[in-house]
Amino acid sequence: MTPDATALVLAGARLPGVDWAVDVSIVDGMIVALEPATSAPFADRLSAAGASRTALEGRYLVPGLWDNHVHFSQWASASRRLDVSGADSAAGTAALVREALATAEPEELLVGIGFRDGLWPDRPSAALLDAVTGPHPVVLISGDLHCCWLNSAALARFRRAGHPDGVLREEDAFAVHRALDEVPPETVDGWALDAAKAAAARGVVGIVDLEMAWNRESWLRRITAGHDLLRVEFGVYPQHLERAIAEGLATGDAVGAVGSVEGSRADAGVARGVDATGRALVHVGPFKVITDGSLNTRTAFCFDEYPGLEGRADSRGLLTVPPAELGALLERATAAGFAPAVHAIGDHANRLVLETFEQLGSGGSLEHAQLVSDADFGRFAAAGVVAGVQPEHAMDDRDVADLFWAGRTGRAFALASLLEAGATLAMGSDAPVAPLDPWITMAAGTGRDRDGRAPWHPEQRIPMAEALAASTRGRRGLHVGEVADLVSVERDPFAATSEELRTMPVALTLLAGRATHSAL
Repeated sequence: MTPDATALVLAGARLPGVDWAVDVSIVDGMIVALEPATSAPFADRLSAAGASRTALEGRYLVPGLWDNHVHFSQWASASRRLDVSGADSAAGTAALVREALATAEPEELLVGIGFRDGLWPDRPSAALLDAVTGPHPVVLISGDLHCCWLNSAALARFRRAGHPDGVLREEDAFAVHRALDEVPPETVDGWALDAAKAAAARGVVGIVDLEMAWNRESWLRRITAGHDLLRVEFGVYPQHLERAIAEGLATGDAVGAVGSVEGSRADAGVARGVDATGRALVHVGPFKVITDGSLNTRTAFCFDEYPGLEGRADSRGLLTVPPAELGALLERATAAGFAPAVHAIGDHANRLVLETFEQLGSGGSLEHAQLVSDADFGRFAAAGVVAGVQPEHAMDDRDVADLFWAGRTGRAFALASLLEAGATLAMGSDAPVAPLDPWITMAAGTGRDRDGRAPWHPEQRIPMAEALAASTRGRRGLHVGEVADLVSVERDPFAATSEELRTMPVALTLLAGRATHSAL
């Protein structure tokens, strides 16, 4: 160990599937030795040379976790918004709004989140909200983010006055999202730091941030201010593609790494925005395109009509980016060095996106892949397309899927079918659609159950080893020479029930050997 190196020994760790405890030696953010705890000469020499030593006392150690699909600013904002997810009707939602407004300031904007109207017995409308809101503008965001429900005051505020029912879908809803995101930077950055701390406390070391905004400045500002709890890859959307190309950005480019940290770490020479290995914490991520809607909003583009919408122009959902336009976008982006990430939920949308990837020949990721035709599962691996999946959505949507995708749910959220066909899975939450917590994600993928209900299509459960690999960027176990992004937990993940996975106690999270969370 050189005089200026930083070193750490994790003593007495258990690795899933290994019958003995190990000592893990870390130098300058890298794993340099894995030895049986009963005989660990390298770790002993490192300790004798002054390395820090953390006793894990038989706790389990696994690779650090990633959430491969989040909307981070929206997730950070969600806890500040009215939670209406428990309402089972439009009238019940309006009652929650009435209660929340009882103490609100006059004409104060109220934002709620989480309604799911797919199974409601009544319909949302501006008039229903108007009856309980008076002059207060109210915006309610659906649980899947693809729909917003506004009262008349909010419709006027967001330049949608005269809308027939106040229910905005897809791009109209996304425009409202973008307007709501216009929060003072210091405010949203404080929320983001809180969200990063909470993520680190669940073992998260990295996220793919697919916020529908120009994210470069946001993350530069945050890392300059010392936000250093997560690795971040941020997406670029079509409306920002030309700007990104003009600024010379491409997937994988490092962003930041400026100045030196003030205070206790300054002497170590650690720079803002980099880890102990010198790697940047923030990078440019994929080029994101949304080609259809969602299940709950009945806009996912399917081969079959939705019950109750028969005969309408949108009875099979909405294709928001047709194949020719998608192909041109992806050609432009990939030529500039961007890896594509394309949203598709309905089975028809998935097929069209897979066909576009096949023609493009570049690979990338297909985000969601919620309903896939039997003939299309094998096309993911053949085209080199990663399936970006969010298993907890199956638990949220099982009942609405049984209604609107009746007879087809055996191939909905079909993780096992994707794996059996050779696809690579990258798991995430789509937070705030589901919680930014990979243990919840893995529980849904391995158990297909929640809230005491029987597993839904248990034939689509996947092994814990596959769920963990899909949540750790493909890492399977720990190996010398890897970056020390690690998480220590109190239970054996491979022996835990799905219920136990959901509440997995996290003892320690390390990002390149630096603790971002510790309960030891």
